[in-house]
Amino acid sequence: MSLTNTRGSRQSRAVAWTASVLAAGVLAGCGTTDAGLQPGAARQLQARVLEVSEASSRNDPAAALKGLENLEADLAAAQSKGEVSEERRQTITTIAAAVRADLNEAAAAAAKAAEEARIAEETATAQVAQEAAQGAAQTPAPAPAPATGNSDTKKGNEGKGKD
Repeated sequence: MSLTNTRGSRQSRAVAWTASVLAAGVLAGCGTTDAGLQPGAARQLQARVLEVSEASSRNDPAAALKGLENLEADLAAAQSKGEVSEERRQTITTIAAAVRADLNEAAAAAAKAAEEARIAEETATAQVAQEAAQGAAQTPAPAPAPATGNSDTKKGNEGKGKD
């Protein structure tokens, strides 16, 4: 297993764990048995938590971050309508902030891994090109073909003008 794959699986586990924490925390915070959260708001927030969790399980931190933004927007809207108590909003916001930090870290790690892979590919390509150039330089030039033409060998040592 390569170092990149090890990092990728660690990152994937971290994102999945983060999604689980978000789901557990926010779903507990979105329970309808408390007067701090109205049932309609609870369902909407639970749908957003599911959106974040699914994106995280697909190892897509960008989509999970977008889902988290949607969750926070829905939370603010629900609070402005009086559907969420301040205490419940603070609980959900605290959990969402921790999840955001983990997702940002996962996104940064994914970007770094992609950059490392790109650099490794460029290095390998350059090395192959260099080896090909060295191989071409080491190949000896073909020997010159024997001269063919009209040579004046039949006169021998008689020389010019000594017939």
